[in-house]
Amino acid sequence: MSTLDKETIKNLTKLCRIDCSEEEQESILTDLKKILNYVEQLQEIEVDHISPCNQVLDDMVNVTREDTVRDLLSRDDFLNNAPSHTGGLVRVPTVIKQS
Repeated sequence: MSTLDKETIKNLTKLCRIDCSEEEQESILTDLKKILNYVEQLQEIEVDHISPCNQVLDDMVNVTREDTVRDLLSRDDFLNNAPSHTGGLVRVPTVIKQS
């Protein structure tokens, strides 16, 4: 694993186009070192005998209902529920104004 130093952080901030003060760069360097140390600790865990877990709930079944066709509202009933309508269509507020 590559080592982190001030030059690496300066290069990263330049690549990311982030302006950081010297204090912020020091803080980033410290935080990244902690993160990498934690990842190294996780790499030490023996997991060869554990099978991969692709899904947490393997026994979960689809609980959605079947679609059923029901009687539709008539156009008049539908339009009576709309706040505003014109010519048999629901009227909505203008989203894009023409110039």
